[in-house]
Amino acid sequence: MFHVVLIEPEIPPNTGNIGRLCLAVGAHLHLVKPLGFSIDDKTLRRAGLDYWQDVKVTLWDSFDELRAQYPEARMWYLTTKSRRAYWEQAFQDGDFLVFGRETKGLPEPLLAANAENTLTIPMMENATRSLNLATSVGIVLYEAVRQSQIGDK
Repeated sequence: MFHVVLIEPEIPPNTGNIGRLCLAVGAHLHLVKPLGFSIDDKTLRRAGLDYWQDVKVTLWDSFDELRAQYPEARMWYLTTKSRRAYWEQAFQDGDFLVFGRETKGLPEPLLAANAENTLTIPMMENATRSLNLATSVGIVLYEAVRQSQIGDK
């Protein structure tokens, strides 16, 4: 099972859509507070449709708390500030895919402390600042799933 971590997500429909993605592939969704919305937000539920109650979701007070619970986990930090494309990484079952806030991404100190584990989704230069969070999660999560299924054959 893969893990998707959203650190301080701000936009309920993104989180709802990411929840649906996680449910579709059996991934565990981790939400790190503070959230920019209530977990009971009707916009969140609407984006997750009637699936939200089936999504495996864990709420964390901090990223440090999550890390303490999974000290041996392989964590991959997705950012526009990396040169290493996500498809260059050989993902493994149990990996954590860590994404930041929609407006600011992951905190600089976290990226600096984990520079060897940062990945990016390449884009054309000057085309756009970033992709939508739910789109980004879908791209990387499905690559990880694709790789794991190739390994199972």
